[in-house]
Amino acid sequence: MPYYSFDLVIDDEQKNQGGLFLESLKVASERADQLAAELAIVRPELKAKGCAIRVTGPENTEVYRTLLDPIPPWMRHLR
Repeated sequence: MPYYSFDLVIDDEQKNQGGLFLESLKVASERADQLAAELAIVRPELKAKGCAIRVTGPENTEVYRTLLDPIPPWMRHLR
């Protein structure tokens, strides 16, 4: 099983949120989406900053990224 690391990305800074051995990239991306949703609730101020959860895979390269607020700021007024 590959090891995936999860980072909170704030501007150009990455803060390690831990890592897990997971079956596949699909499972890692689902976990990243869940972590982003949880952080958006616990730390709502991060949503306005365009923060994201970055997943790096076994080769230490980024394999997935999800925003804490999936709606871009320029689209919010269209709702």
